[in-house]
Amino acid sequence: MKAFKKELKALKKQTLASKLNNAGSIDRVEEETFSFADAMQGVKPLQQDKIEPDKQVALFNKRQQASTAHLTHSKQLAASFSFSDMYQAALPQEGPMRYCRDGESSHIVKQLRRGDYSPEMMLDLHGLTREMAKAELAALIHSARKSSIDCVSIMHGFGQGVLKAALPHYLVQHPHVRAFHQAPLEYGGQAALLVLIDIPLQNNKR
Repeated sequence: MKAFKKELKALKKQTLASKLNNAGSIDRVEEETFSFADAMQGVKPLQQDKIEPDKQVALFNKRQQASTAHLTHSKQLAASFSFSDMYQAALPQEGPMRYCRDGESSHIVKQLRRGDYSPEMMLDLHGLTREMAKAELAALIHSARKSSIDCVSIMHGFGQGVLKAALPHYLVQHPHVRAFHQAPLEYGGQAALLVLIDIPLQNNKR
């Protein structure tokens, strides 16, 4: 009986201690919550200041854009050349298409035919209109001279033969075309021309 009473008292003490501990935890949580909320009372959100971009930076960027646009325009002017659709050169009617500029040795035409020159740049005109083809052709010749490349290959294809017929007459008009010949098989055969470009003298490969 005494043992039972001791166990009962111990159980009551344990239960009471547990309730006190729980109450203390709740009080601490409430205290912490209250303290945070109390601390945040009267605080206003910060407003983002609007900072105007630096005028010097804006001016620099504007000048950079203008310089880039001017450079692009200059490249376009340098690459442009007006090919005429009305000009008809005196080209051979028989045999492979070929041409040699006045003052050039006819030997370079034979070299083109044999494949002694290897094209370092290639242009494919498939699917282009005449105007598009003329713009691409002018850009190709300009780029080749700038890179000191003296031999290029131009693929005109077969199709209806419009570009194939017009291309030689375009090339004859350009002052920097030295010669051209129907390409060897490895570079397109009857569907292409090998063109010899007159590159600047200081880097000329002749």
